[in-house]
Amino acid sequence: MLDERKPAAGAAKPDQNFLIRKYFEDHSLIEYNRKSFNNFIENEIPKIIKEVGDIVPTVIPPDVNDFRIRFDNIRIEKPKITEADGSRKDVYPMEARLRQLTYSAPMYLDVTVHIDGVQREAFQTPIGKMPVMLKSKYCNLFGLSKEDLIKRGEDPYDPGGYFVLNGNERALITVEDLVPNKMFVQESNGPSRFTAKIFSHKDSYNIPHVIEQMRDGIIYISFTRFKRVPIMYVIKALGLIKDQDIMQLICDEKMYDEVYINLHDLKEISTSEDALNALAAKGSITVQPKESKTDKTLEQLDQFLLPHIGISAKERALKAYNLCKIIKKFLQISKDGVQPADKDHYKNKKLKLSGDLMAELMRVNMKVLVNDVLYNFQRLVKRGKFQSVKTIIRDKLLTSRIKSAMATGTWVGGRKGISQNLDRINFVATTSHLARVVSLLSATQENFEARELHCTHWGRLCPIETPEGTPIGLRKNMAMLCEITQEEVQEDKFRKSLESLGLKKCI
Repeated sequence: MLDERKPAAGAAKPDQNFLIRKYFEDHSLIEYNRKSFNNFIENEIPKIIKEVGDIVPTVIPPDVNDFRIRFDNIRIEKPKITEADGSRKDVYPMEARLRQLTYSAPMYLDVTVHIDGVQREAFQTPIGKMPVMLKSKYCNLFGLSKEDLIKRGEDPYDPGGYFVLNGNERALITVEDLVPNKMFVQESNGPSRFTAKIFSHKDSYNIPHVIEQMRDGIIYISFTRFKRVPIMYVIKALGLIKDQDIMQLICDEKMYDEVYINLHDLKEISTSEDALNALAAKGSITVQPKESKTDKTLEQLDQFLLPHIGISAKERALKAYNLCKIIKKFLQISKDGVQPADKDHYKNKKLKLSGDLMAELMRVNMKVLVNDVLYNFQRLVKRGKFQSVKTIIRDKLLTSRIKSAMATGTWVGGRKGISQNLDRINFVATTSHLARVVSLLSATQENFEARELHCTHWGRLCPIETPEGTPIGLRKNMAMLCEITQEEVQEDKFRKSLESLGLKKCI
């Protein structure tokens, strides 16, 4: 039984708010956004630089056989400002607000030039300035005490989690999207009664795949330049030739006829090369004189077919196996009445926080910078005026493009409203704005199920705070004490732990 005795006279009363106070000493209501930005700076930017790889120009000096430019080791400092007299000093958010500056940090990149396999040039160059989130690890306010924050003109209770651009406070709105690399099947009104979609995502690749079954029973797949090609062509082109192996991977007794119809349509396809030629014809593959259509088609399959599995030749068998499993799941839903995955269940959602949105922006603009370097290099080589790679890297290009996107809210893919002026009516309005979540679905369409409150929102999303009118249920807010995980699963460790429990490879 509980001891309900009153405390003795004069004894100190227990502090009921002790735990709450201790929690907010170490945590913030929008801590997940700050962690996301820290992850972007520490992990995502180096990964984006690594994705660039070697930059190989098509036009090179006449006395050179191989010319490569390599980017390595990006370094980001704390926010600084260069004054009119050339002096540099640390800048704080209040000064940026008052002087209508952008609170940003300089980025430096190691560049090496390799000519005919020998390193000829190595230097560190500025490539632009990155807007810094307030109260993140790379902000000058990080770790300051209340007294120091007040000295710097800051509210010690301000949560941070936003940016200062041209003196304006801008917040990046969290975007809710379907989780990638998972198949979702839904009924459709087109020629196929059911349509399956998979958004295969890995690094810079984000390829939509569509699977349909027409009235003749043939199952088709569409991705990149391959529009409605029989899926069995793709499976056989990847090296899974035997009909018996395909049947064993896909079907049980109920699906035998469906799979037989698809295999019977491929009577003339006896080898992997036959399947590649058929795909090349359907995909309108054009090749250079020295290339063959089969090699070009295989290259397309390696790069753009289910890239989350891999983009090299060694994953072809695994891709064929996964396509068979996709067909099996599709037929179970379309023919056997198995319930498809619930798109509105929150396990099937992914939230793109500030760090994820910044990574999208950085990845696209890094490609623009690389193309600009190539253009400037080849233009100078043609004129015979090329001297050093250092002179062709424009540091203002990356700065202006990132700053423009964040200042206008127009993001990658033409999305608008991702960046907004921070609501400063009161503290609650500010906190609410920083915790906002928007769906990519159009507010002008019905989408009743997406707007409804789902049981999996409990403890994750606020059940009350959503606007009236057309955006109702599509614009939501995070629950006050929810947390969002940042770390990704280490595939190698996860695979080894499963194998230690008895999981065996089937291919």
